Amino acid sequence: MSLPFLIGEQMTGGYGRGADILHVCTIAVDEGQIAVIVGPNGAGKSTAMKAVFGMLNLREGSVRLDGEDITHLSPQDRVAKGMAFVPQTSNIFTSMTVEENLEMGAFLRRDDIRGTMAQVYDLFPILKEKRRQAAGELSGGQRQQVAVGRALMTRPRVLMLDEPTAGVSPIVMDELFDRIIEVARSGISILMVEQNARQALAIADKGYVLVQGANAFTDTGKALLADPEVRQSFLGG
Repeated sequence: MSLPFLIGEQMTGGYGRGADILHVCTIAVDEGQIAVIVGPNGAGKSTAMKAVFGMLNLREGSVRLDGEDITHLSPQDRVAKGMAFVPQTSNIFTSMTVEENLEMGAFLRRDDIRGTMAQVYDLFPILKEKRRQAAGELSGGQRQQVAVGRALMTRPRVLMLDEPTAGVSPIVMDELFDRIIEVARSGISILMVEQNARQALAIADKGYVLVQGANAFTDTGKALLADPEVRQSFLGG
């Protein structure tokens, strides 16, 4: 079997010197696929993704990207390796324009960014329309598009999204999920934490259900949606 493109394997750890939040937790995503992490509040979903991005110390386990051990790299070094992370909140510069936000996403690049900017505007046409507007004046859904667009400006190989549809309307959620599918089809791997579990699993190639920082169920999104125990316990029957 070939190794996943990105894997956080048997991760145990927490923040600082605090108690472990993750317990032998494994999260992985294949190239150009969508992996979704779901579970109840306090299950360690965002912590698992932050661990993969290097934002907490692992006491056990490892993280590998395209076969390379990156367990001890800083988040900044992981960005340089092709990882992009969009946090749930405080994920845009509100006083800057939409276009300035996108330009900030390309701060590590030394090449011409106009082609990538055009791709982001193709993906999110509303951003092109509002490119001269302060990002703080946008709606919640539009702000999320700016945050995702800025991450895409790094030309990532893996895009990590923490609750991308939090606080947006169902229509905006569906639209964001459609764009996420488009990004994955372009060959970028997507690792996503999502509260809207049923809708997220519907677009997922792989799904992880976490409970108390450990893997409870792992399967394809389709199989998890069909699993009676998963449906009963985590999807409202």
